[in-house]
Amino acid sequence: MWISTIPYQESAGELRRHYDRQAKALGEPTEMTMLGSLHPALVGARLDLYAATEKCPSRLTAHQRNLISFVTSAINQTGYCMSQVTIKLRETGLSDEQIADLAADPESLDLPEADRALVDYAVKLTRAPGSITEADIAALRAVGFDDLDILDANAQCAHLNYVNRVAMGLGIHTIVDPD
Repeated sequence: MWISTIPYQESAGELRRHYDRQAKALGEPTEMTMLGSLHPALVGARLDLYAATEKCPSRLTAHQRNLISFVTSAINQTGYCMSQVTIKLRETGLSDEQIADLAADPESLDLPEADRALVDYAVKLTRAPGSITEADIAALRAVGFDDLDILDANAQCAHLNYVNRVAMGLGIHTIVDPD
């Protein structure tokens, strides 16, 4: 990481509460969380946003949410996030070859129609957000997604774009060993 952070053992007050919140779930604060430690309110806001995006009560499957996360991170060349999601994609049935193909060219992998529509939306939203139109939303509806599903897909992609920029912009280059 390229900026100073406050280690857990030196944290106090609001920051310690946020660190403890994450440590309760993950055992320790993540590098991403620590990158906000100079401004504890930012840490809290990031944790709240993460919780809200992860707990949307839509019909998207874990696999579909992971496809969105992986594709967004691959386009942004964020190895830190890609490596974490690789493990999840394996758990939901993708082979290493399919994951590599998805990283190299997200639009080329043969996917079920609904998954393809989500990946295409995430690609467009990440590469050219200003080009999204109502027709892109209609394409998601055409394969069976309702508005809450679409909101969830959008929030997942937008959140990962934010996380990717924080990670790359402040120097998180840790790669989780997927094996």
